Amino acid sequence: MPDPASLPCYRDTVRAEWVDYNGHLRDAFYMLIFSFATDALIDEIGLPDPVRKERGRSIYTLEAHINYLHEIKEGASVRVDMRVLGHDAKRLHLYLEMFADDGVEPVAAGEQMLLHVDTSGPRAVAFDLDVATRVRALADAHAVLPAAGFAGRVIGLPRKAPRSEG
Repeated sequence: MPDPASLPCYRDTVRAEWVDYNGHLRDAFYMLIFSFATDALIDEIGLPDPVRKERGRSIYTLEAHINYLHEIKEGASVRVDMRVLGHDAKRLHLYLEMFADDGVEPVAAGEQMLLHVDTSGPRAVAFDLDVATRVRALADAHAVLPAAGFAGRVIGLPRKAPRSEG
């Protein structure tokens, strides 16, 4: 079981092929890094590749939302801290924060809704007991953490009040 005091994390380095014409990490590659981080979390909850293949199980992403907070450049070391915000028998709601180098302020934050599936269908299925136990342990450990700063945000422009004729 994970240490309740620690968050699962993933580390990587911004590669040259991920950088755009402004010298910044391309927006799509923030999602790629978050996806790699999610893969690491999937391993941690007991679903590494050999187990997924043996059981005919996998995790699909249902929804993802990214907040781009600061640009980062080629060569930056990144760390993605992950936490479970919620779960049910088949789904996992994750919150991810990306940090650059030794920074303490996130450069990006994201949320993902994941679904556990039987790949023979594919169809949604409940987590196997061992995986459900690990998910619950992570969720319980993360429940005592301060609120996730960028979770639950909605994209949109403020609505203007209709103009009255008069």
